[in-house]
Amino acid sequence: MADDEEIAVYDEVEIEDMTFDETLQIYHYPCPCGDRFEIALADLQDEETDIAVCPSCSLMIRVIYDQDNLWKPDSDPATSVPIAA
Repeated sequence: MADDEEIAVYDEVEIEDMTFDETLQIYHYPCPCGDRFEIALADLQDEETDIAVCPSCSLMIRVIYDQDNLWKPDSDPATSVPIAA
């Protein structure tokens, strides 16, 4: 996201606290409305955006991450950080 854009976010969340869906290639995080914030892996890899949105309400969160911590298809599951139960 460009530095000159101001977006009101509900919270800032570390990528390690999010759940990664390998099939959909999307990170999820629980939203207070009962749904989940979502952000695509491709958006984070391209550094296109760091804002995850909830499809059911107007809340958004900023995802705090390092490119090195993103899921990779060839990652060793034992050392891969983003996958959570």
